[in-house]
Amino acid sequence: MRTDRWAKSMGRISRIGSFAISSSIKENQQQPCITCTTFNILAPIYKRINHEQDPSCRESDYRAYWLARNHRILDWLLNERSSIICLQEFWVGNEELVNLYEKRLGDAGYVSFKLGRTNNRGDGLLIAVQKEYFNILNYKELHFNDFGDRVAQLLHVELASPFSQWRNSNIRQEILIVNTHLLFPHDSTLSLVRLQQVYKILQYVESYQNDFQLKPMPIMLCGDWNGSKRGHVYKFLRSQGFVSSYDTAHQYTDADAHKWVSHRNHRGNICAVDFIWLLNPDKYRKLLKASWSEAVFGMFKYLLRRASLTESDAFSFLKVDNEDCITYFGFCEALKQLSLTGHCHGLSEEEIKDLWLQADVDGKGVLDFKEFLVMYLTLTLN
Repeated sequence: MRTDRWAKSMGRISRIGSFAISSSIKENQQQPCITCTTFNILAPIYKRINHEQDPSCRESDYRAYWLARNHRILDWLLNERSSIICLQEFWVGNEELVNLYEKRLGDAGYVSFKLGRTNNRGDGLLIAVQKEYFNILNYKELHFNDFGDRVAQLLHVELASPFSQWRNSNIRQEILIVNTHLLFPHDSTLSLVRLQQVYKILQYVESYQNDFQLKPMPIMLCGDWNGSKRGHVYKFLRSQGFVSSYDTAHQYTDADAHKWVSHRNHRGNICAVDFIWLLNPDKYRKLLKASWSEAVFGMFKYLLRRASLTESDAFSFLKVDNEDCITYFGFCEALKQLSLTGHCHGLSEEEIKDLWLQADVDGKGVLDFKEFLVMYLTLTLN
């Protein structure tokens, strides 16, 4: 759970980049700011009441418990009055709870949208924005249709009054807001799925902007990412120019993963996995497909290093029989042994071919040791 404030001064939506939301501030007048809260509220169908005595006992079996807890959550949210609220593990399968949130948020001036996970999993997402601050331009839903039944919401908004007095009325100031909850990495193979889910989100946002011929605008990605600052998803988003607003507010660097926590997970571990990501429209971005390939190569490199393989050992691992080079077949076999392929949620054949084409720079169909080093040392996210 976290609330972050933007637009501290000079109309910036974050402290880096130039004026994503421009304004002309009159002297001695305070500029209104946008605030955002992202919160995994723990669906009652997952909250254990007494784990030691009866692991199957859930809060959802006790109306008084879940109703009181969610009233307290709403009390806190409405006391904060963030401009944007993104919730995960919202119990969409319970009509009474859904009506409770819609009624209390609506009475407080919010417009909200909910989305359940696929295959009737019971929980999902809710995104709400204050009508006073935003005009709703569009709302879209993204179903990943993969392992875990995860989904994402995209909300396209335009700044409204009271921000209009701070900007040129002839310029539309728009924002794309995404809310999601990525898969929990129960084992190492699911780390790839989480990376694919983020890739799908970014592809969808890019397609949406192209389809509607939108000009560059600020993009927010909110939610429970089920991965820390040390993970592949974090590095992937950073390579695309996104910054953690929490890091920006506290002047943390990418190396400061140990300095904050955001919630306790279902295993009882405290972790820092909830993010409000921000991309300013003037921020340099690599091509999305290039960043994706680098992220996968980064995972590939991580798995080789975890096996304590040196560059020479890794090269030998990728070779087949007594060949003095790496062939496409050997590359595919290595990916399979590293559990990046060979299962329903592994890399697709097209993705494997794209990776190989990037590694095989000269197009000869094989990689010698020099080309392998280029792939190993440069085609990965730092």
